[in-house]
Order: sequence, then C-alpha cells, then structure tokens
Amino acid sequence: MPIKGNQFRSNSFKEENTPRQSSKKGESERPSKFKTEKMPVFNLNDGRLVKIIGLFFLIFSLYFLIAFTSYLFTWEQDQSYVSPANGGWDNLFKTQKELLENGVKDPVVDNWLGKFGALLSNQFIYQWFGIASFLFVFIFFVIGYRLLFKVKLYSLNKTFGYGLFGIVFLSVAIGFVHGLMIDYPHYLEGEFGYWTNLLLDAQIGRAGAGGLLVFAGLTALIIAYNIDFKLPERQPKIAEDINEPPPSGEPVELEEEEISLPVEWPRGFNTIKAEPLKAEELVPEPVFHEPPAAHQAVTLTPTPAYDADEGTEIPLSIEIDRPTPVLGIEQSDDDKAKSLVDQFGTYDHKLDLAGYKLPPLDLLENHGSTKISVSAEELEVNKNKIVETLNHYNIEIDKIKATIGPTVTLYEIIPAPGVRISKIKNLEDDIALSLAALGIRIIAPMPGKGTIGIEVPNQNPEMVSMRSVLATDKFQNTTMDLPIALGKTISNEVFIADLAKMPHLLVAGATGQGKSVGINAILVSLLYNKHPAELKFVLVDPKKVELTLFRKIERHFLAKLPDEADAIITDTKKVVNTLNSLCIEMDQRYDLLKDAQVRNLKEYNTKYVNRKISDPEKHRYLPFIVLVIDEFADLMMTAGKEVEQPIARIAQLARAVGIHLVIATQRPSVNVITGTIKANFPARLAFRVLSKIDSRTILDAGGADQLIGRGDMLLSTGSDLIRLQCAFVDTPEVEKISDYIGNQKGYPTAMLLPEYVGEGESSGMKDFDPDDRDPMFEEAARLIVMHQQGSTSLIQRKLKLGYNRAGRIIDQLEAAGIVGPFEGSKAREVLYPDEYSLLQYMETLDSKD
Repeated sequence: MPIKGNQFRSNSFKEENTPRQSSKKGESERPSKFKTEKMPVFNLNDGRLVKIIGLFFLIFSLYFLIAFTSYLFTWEQDQSYVSPANGGWDNLFKTQKELLENGVKDPVVDNWLGKFGALLSNQFIYQWFGIASFLFVFIFFVIGYRLLFKVKLYSLNKTFGYGLFGIVFLSVAIGFVHGLMIDYPHYLEGEFGYWTNLLLDAQIGRAGAGGLLVFAGLTALIIAYNIDFKLPERQPKIAEDINEPPPSGEPVELEEEEISLPVEWPRGFNTIKAEPLKAEELVPEPVFHEPPAAHQAVTLTPTPAYDADEGTEIPLSIEIDRPTPVLGIEQSDDDKAKSLVDQFGTYDHKLDLAGYKLPPLDLLENHGSTKISVSAEELEVNKNKIVETLNHYNIEIDKIKATIGPTVTLYEIIPAPGVRISKIKNLEDDIALSLAALGIRIIAPMPGKGTIGIEVPNQNPEMVSMRSVLATDKFQNTTMDLPIALGKTISNEVFIADLAKMPHLLVAGATGQGKSVGINAILVSLLYNKHPAELKFVLVDPKKVELTLFRKIERHFLAKLPDEADAIITDTKKVVNTLNSLCIEMDQRYDLLKDAQVRNLKEYNTKYVNRKISDPEKHRYLPFIVLVIDEFADLMMTAGKEVEQPIARIAQLARAVGIHLVIATQRPSVNVITGTIKANFPARLAFRVLSKIDSRTILDAGGADQLIGRGDMLLSTGSDLIRLQCAFVDTPEVEKISDYIGNQKGYPTAMLLPEYVGEGESSGMKDFDPDDRDPMFEEAARLIVMHQQGSTSLIQRKLKLGYNRAGRIIDQLEAAGIVGPFEGSKAREVLYPDEYSLLQYMETLDSKD
C-alpha cells in the first residue's frame, strides 16, 4: 500500500520474523537483497534523444519524398523487379543472376534511391494508397520539425487525424474517378482505393459511392474549419415613391399592398397597409403617429385635391426613409474575439522580450552522486537493532522492510496483533540509543497504511543537486503555474510543489540548517520555468546579503516602488510601504477581474490573450507576483503590527489575483509567527529547529527538532507531513544564473508597483511652491494637456530631458493639481481637458508669484 506523498521502490526488503538460517548458502545470498538499481550510464533526459528522433523523422520524410517522386517516373521500368509475383521484397538481397532466374526482366532498378526506394515506393503507392501516400511525407516532416526545432507548426493530434483521413479519402476519391475513365494509371489510387471502390459499387452503386465521398469531404471541412452554410438573405421589397400626378380624366387606383419593414417594430407597427381613399374621406392635413425614431419613418402624403363630386379615388404617394441596415442579431463577444484573433492573432505577452531564453542546465553543477550509497551491512545492522530493541520490551513484529532515501532510510514495521502503537512510539529514545544515531523519527501510524515508520539517518547522506532535479521530465513537462523543485523524498523521488496552490509558504529553521539554500532553490526553480512577462519578484532582505545575488535580474523579474533606486528592499520603513503598495495592487487587480467577469488570474489572462475583454485599453496582462521575505523575525521586532496587518490581508485575499508569499524566519516563536499569520499559511516548510516548542509552532506537530540538518526538512501541507532533502544550489551557480538572465535584453526598468503614501508623509515632494517651478514647467503642462497623457516618458521624449528632471516636473504637476497620482503601469490622469482651462489656471498661479 503506497504512502501518501512517498512511494516505496524496489530497493526495499522484507523478512518474516523467523529464526535466521546459519547455512553458508543463506549467508551468501542475503546481501543480494539490498542491491540497489543500477542507474543508466547514458542519460538522455536533457532532450538529446528527442532531437535525434526529430532529425530521424526529417531525414525519413526527405527519403520518402525522393523515393515517391522517382517512382512516378520509373514505376513501369521497375515493375518487373518490385512485383510480388517475381519475389517482391525477397529480391532486395538477391544477386542479378538469381533475379534473372526468377523471371525478373531487368534486375537493375531505375529508382533514384535504388532497390529499397523502389520496393518502398511500390509498397506505399501501388499496393496501398496511391499518390495519397505523399501525405506521409507531410506527417513525418511535421513530427520531425517539431521535435528537432521545438516549433509548433501544427498540433500532433490534428496532423495524425487529418493526415490519415486525407490519405484514405484521396485514395478512394481517385479510385472513384478511375472508375469513370479507361486510360488511367492504376498506381494513382493504389490497391486500397481500387478494391474499396469495387466494394462500394457492389454494395451501394456508383451514385451511392459518389454521395458518400461528398458527405465525407464536407464533414471533414466542417470539422476542420467550421464552415457555415448560409443562403443569401432576401431583401424586402420596398415600394417606390409615386410622385407623378395621374393623367387627367383617368381614375387612378392604388393597389392594396403590404409593406414589410426590414427592421423589427414594436407591436402595432408590424405592417402598414395603404388603401385607396375616397374624396369624402380625405382630411385636409392628415396626422400620423410616427413610431420611435429608432425605427423606419413612413410618411403618407396625399396628392393635390380633386373634385369630390367626381368620386375619384385619390392616389397617395408613400415616402419611406431607408435607414442604415441594422443587424437583427448582435454579434456576440466570442465572435468579435474570434474575428480579432483571426485578424491580429492572440495577444503575445512575451513580445517585448521575444528573444528571451530560459537559463540552460549547464549553469548548474552536479553535486554529489546520483547513486544511493547505503550498504547492505548497514541496513542489516539497523534492522536487527530495531528488532532486538522491540523484542527487549516484549514487542513482536510480523514484517519489516526498508526504503532508502538520500538522507534517511525508512524502516516500516508491521506489529503483531495486540501490540499498542503507543508502546512503540514511547520507545523513540531507546531506539535512537540502540542505533547510536541522531534524528530518529517514529511515524505511528503511517498515513494511509497499516504500518509504523521509523526514519533512521544514513551514515553517508547524499547531497541532492538542483541540476538533477530540474533535469527530470517531471519538472520539464510540468503544467503547474508556479512549480518549485524542493528536492527529493525519502523514496528518492523528485518532489515538485505548486506555489500557486499552496498558496503561500512559511519557512523556518535554525541558523545554518539550509533555510537560505531552500529560498534559493525556490527562486531558481521559478527562474527556470517562467518568462519575465509571467512572473515578478518582490524581494525583502533585512540582512542585505542573502538576496543581493538577484540584483542583476532587476529589469527582468523584479518589482519595486516608483521612487526606489534599489529593487531589493532592505529598509524596514520601505518594507511597510511596499506591503501596502502590494495591497493596492491587489485591489486594482480585483477591479480588473470584476470588470472582466472572471474569478482568478488564470481565467483573466486567458481571456485577455484571446482578446475576449470588451475594453482592452483599461486592462493589461497580469504576471504572478511572489513576495519573498527573509528574516521575518527582524521585521516583526522593528515594525510589528505595521507589517503584520498588510501581510495578513495579502495572505487572505491575494491568492485569486496571483500574489503569493514566501516568508522565512530563524526564530519560529509565537510572537513572530502570530495566529493571524499562521492561519493563512497552510503550507509550512521546517528545517531543523532547536526545540519541540519551535517545531510545534511552525508545524503544529513535533519532528522538526529531530531532523539532522544540512537541508533535511519537513513539509506540511495541512494534512500531510513529508520529509524531504532540499535540493542544493550553491552561490556561484546563482551568480551564473543571474548573469545569464541579466545579460539578455530586459525591460527599461523593473515593474513599478502602485505608489503608497503613508500617514504624515507625502509622495516624495513638498507642497507646491510656484516660485520653485522648473523652467520647463509650463511647456510640460501644455504638452501633457495636449496629449492627455501624464507620463514621465512623454516629457523625456518631447522635451529631451533626463529621467530625474522629468520625474521632478511630473511631481510638480501633481502638486499643482494638473495631473493625478501615480497609478502603477498606467499613465497619470490629466485633470484639465484643454489648453484654455489650463491657461486660466496658469494665470492664477502667476498671480500668486
């Protein structure tokens, strides 16, 4: 039965509780039980095998193309050689003498690719599908091109589906045409098309076969392109105006005619019927109630009056104003989005950094060995000591088996019926004493299993390198939104978690136990998976030395406050402003989600990319934001509630809008990890701590105080407690990754967070002083109002000023009330609609000078 979170591999052993055999044969065979699996010498997890397969398919498609093309010109000359009656494929390895003896007229083939090309082409074209076999070239080319160049030409499912259907359909269709003609080469449809048409003729006749082909072809077009079959709409006949008077002396009759209006009217205005009026019924000035202006205006105008005594029927001229055609059914948002996608394509959020490349695995080192170095003797000794210790306290066990991990080995025991689990749990210290090892942890019972687990540290623990974790298919092919490769489990399996689902992570551990390496592992995992347009970091480092290695990726992955020079925050006061700024960003994102009528960031970005948002100018692509805080205890000591309140608010609400927290601390005490914070962090990562109290504070359970250190950690996800060995990434490796990313083209600046102004402070400027205006103030104000765009970059470009001076002018314009406050990535709102109103305001400023 598998343990939830950990799996036992074949490097486990079982032994019945029976007397040990003393024969030499038994002693010689016992160590073989503990042999570990041999690792493959040639590892192709880095994609080389995929490229080789792609190259093979490309060459294979070229070979097919040349062979098939040659067959069209040489099939008659080579027919004697390739004919099954003369041997067919058996002729491939026969000599010319043997071929002549078998009745082959010309043993030398004319195909450009020799004997094999002639036989292969004859098999596909003549004996199978005819010239439709050329579609195999297309299928092999698409597969090879995708695998070799990693470029998505067509979907593989569609390539296979449409390709195979096209082969069958073309073969049968050409065979159908062949039945209507006499002189027609048989190889064009192949034997499949020929015999299929004979079968269809015998069953449903020639007409039925043709109808079936038409049905199949139209069905394929509908499935592939969703073709609409619409008849042309009939335009309603509208009566023309009758403006000419009737000839004198001739009575004129107006035929009764019903005029249908091309637009929908309210009830009571569906139709208008013009009837002949008698002279005595004529009203001097007829008044008609016109329908609403949105509908068609119909005016009935009588002709000049005639003598009433003659009883002449009075003709009426009907004037109908033809409105602009209006669609009866409005085009849906999905249709509009589809038309925009067809015209412009989906929105590419990576376009600004289209040439960005993810860091290669070569930047990481292979630390340690991938093989498990636990000897059979060590396993045997530990097993015997566990059994002897339990027997000493009259505790019998039925079975015991071991699972070897990089740091610890898990011994699972099945106690005999009637044994209380609490008795084994109370012997934790005694077992540790008998094994003479630190870090013994008893799991009683194992979750989801009827066993008791005893974790014993290995004598020679193995280091887990970050490269070995990131190179696995599990990480390379993951579909997680924010995958973090934490390391390996005690069953030596790679463990990858999704930060987006956690949704926040609390990390704690004593000094020197691997906490900083764990933070680096989380950051490196995300850098190896996400594009700069998809992810931003907000890094808080009160120690000023832990996260400075990531300063070089500022223009790619970091976010900061508008007026800050350094993206990595080290000042406590700036941390408070940054946290409150993130709260503003969170609220703005929720407003965008509300306007787009979606519930989370993933749905919003999908809708935005597919151009399904009605007003895209007010929206933007939203990247994930990961806030990483190191030494959280120091912040709580210096800021306290000022830090706790925004963190609690972000932890409670920010999951849906893609803002996630990773908080690390050395001291997991209750005054640092308060109840408000702890309640919103279901995922917690504990390295070795110094006391059981600290372990219970971080995990709500013991165990973290029994870890062995050096990256040994426990991950609590709310219900499970998983023991992991953290993946090791060294400082030089982080520097290489930062250099590789920093040397690529980046954005002009880091992502700017919304501006936050605390109580008793201003947004970096004093009250506006007209006497202290910049000489370019008025010109910049007119420029801003004329373009209705309050941005620093506009002033820089148009007035050719530096960034600092343009920023000061923008601050003065805001203080003067000409532009609004900073709104993140959006341009500031311009508060004056035209230059005239601005001129009046400038006169009032001048009068104050």
